[in-house]
Amino acid sequence: MKILIAEDDAALASFVRQGLQGEHYTVDVAEDGERARAMGSEIDYDLLILDLSLPRVDGVVVLRHLRLRRPTMPVLVLSQRSRAEDRVQCLDTGADDYLPKPFSFSELSARIRALLRRSHLPSESVIVVDDLKLDRVEHRAERAGRRIELTSKEFSLLEYLMRNAGRPVSRAMIIEHVWNLTFDTTTNVVDVYINYLRRKVDAEHPRKLIHTVRGVGYELRGEAGGLA
Repeated sequence: MKILIAEDDAALASFVRQGLQGEHYTVDVAEDGERARAMGSEIDYDLLILDLSLPRVDGVVVLRHLRLRRPTMPVLVLSQRSRAEDRVQCLDTGADDYLPKPFSFSELSARIRALLRRSHLPSESVIVVDDLKLDRVEHRAERAGRRIELTSKEFSLLEYLMRNAGRPVSRAMIIEHVWNLTFDTTTNVVDVYINYLRRKVDAEHPRKLIHTVRGVGYELRGEAGGLA
């Protein structure tokens, strides 16, 4: 799951980002309204956490703009504006939830899970390839009914491979979508993390799901070659 945080308080944004990454979300931060509007329009995020008091472009303007372009993307407003009029304006403009500051991270996390459950159909929130199952909302991975413990980056990499099951993906594609970076031919970070996944996903099973495609990159496929 990919989340955008629009927040100009760097310390708060870092705190929320680290907490969500610890729960296996992929998180980007926009420090002002103009960047939030651009990133939200160009990138397919699963959820937006939006502060209202953003520099350059106000959060309500960002909300109005993105609601037209991303009508199904859940938006959780996180703001110090606590007047009833502010909450009503945001909800009427298209926000799905409103959490005033200061807030509890556990409550923020629970509200995010609730919004994601409502916004994703079961077929979208749970990915199944062969006997491998990934619950994108609950951040749970299983193979043959046995839970697999994954780090945040391992989870994001496995999610990307499963969403592209049956199709080879290059190292450059993986770097761009999982690490949000431009591919550097001198780095072996993709190969390192693929090895981590192989030990956790394939090592104890005679049927391997993660395959090397020489000259291309990697492919995750089951017996049917794709999604089950």
